[in-house]
Amino acid sequence: MLVENVTMLGHKDHGKSTLIGSILMLTNSVSNTRIEEAKRYSEKLGKSFEPAFILDSLEEEREGGLTIDSTRAEAKYKDLAFEFIDVPGHEELIKNMMSGASFAETAILLVSAKPGEGIRKQTKRHVFVAKMLGIENLIVAVNKMDTINYDENAYNKITKLIGKFLSNIKFDGIIRYVPISAYNGENIIRRSDKMKWYNGMPLLEELYRMTKGAGKKDKNKFNKLRAVVQGYIEDGNKKLISAKILNGKIEKGKITFFPGNIERYAKKIILKGRAVAKAGEGSSVAIELDKDIENPRGLVIAKEGEEPIVANKLNALIFTLAKLTPNSKIVIRFLGNEVKCNKLSIIKHIDTTTGALSKKSLIEPLNAGILDLELESDIAFERYNILKSMGRFSFYIENKFGGIGIVE
Repeated sequence: MLVENVTMLGHKDHGKSTLIGSILMLTNSVSNTRIEEAKRYSEKLGKSFEPAFILDSLEEEREGGLTIDSTRAEAKYKDLAFEFIDVPGHEELIKNMMSGASFAETAILLVSAKPGEGIRKQTKRHVFVAKMLGIENLIVAVNKMDTINYDENAYNKITKLIGKFLSNIKFDGIIRYVPISAYNGENIIRRSDKMKWYNGMPLLEELYRMTKGAGKKDKNKFNKLRAVVQGYIEDGNKKLISAKILNGKIEKGKITFFPGNIERYAKKIILKGRAVAKAGEGSSVAIELDKDIENPRGLVIAKEGEEPIVANKLNALIFTLAKLTPNSKIVIRFLGNEVKCNKLSIIKHIDTTTGALSKKSLIEPLNAGILDLELESDIAFERYNILKSMGRFSFYIENKFGGIGIVE
């Protein structure tokens, strides 16, 4: 059964964990024992039954009503299995959110319709970061419709505002809007009689159709071999190159390593302990070469005449957790390598809550920017819109995680 990763986005308390808990129950993807345990814990805290407790496994999350780390839960629907990745919505936990969101191409954004909640700064930041991490398909689930008596006008106002923001940040993926009540399980598997004005599909059906490709945009397939070397492994008296294939396929014959333009001959390809004629995208392989390479970790493998971009200068879009200035000393972590940045030029500052661009001498925390970076040595890469896995990186400021970036 095909498993599709789906990231849950949104501000704290807007219902991400509650929605996953309801989906698990409605699809019979959770045991009665787990449901009863969640009910008992709800009673212990003096609360009505909370579906989120099915998901939140840490006691401090339950008592604080706050998802601390990314949590996964799988639900089966028709011939698919969705693995929902619940990521923290609290501003201080956005680093954990970035880790969770990086595993998916599809996301559900929860926006609360409850008076006083609505679209918040963190709602927008989640979408901005998710777009950078490769989210291409988005369902905006307007939650807590039961708190506004299922009012169509209020729903339309929220979808208009979030649609404007998505346009401002140039989110060009597939977008669907669905009104729901996660707590009551309404409009998740079946259309709700309380929202007869809504003509679309229930949430899971929209997600199913999106995953199956209904309306998915065409993509230009990048077929060139790209594999990253993870190091050497021992096989008896032989040293084999260990590599992860990021794109295309590898087979016996001439291959080239970048940077350095190092030519070698692949004598044998080993996949899962067996010699194979070829191996494709996503595979981890061991390669027997005709001649060893010194310190190969982080090198990129390509076929003869199909070289990647090799340079020490990048134009990048970054999201930062800390203040970033032209004097900041940063280190780029890319494909297993660490490379110091010798020069940093700020071209534009981007407000992640509005999408507005401006010229500033620094990038403020939790915002983004367009930078020119000059590294101390060459790296092999592709632009993000060509091959995501070779176009994104993380960076560190004074040995602390600073944020993420993509090559423009």
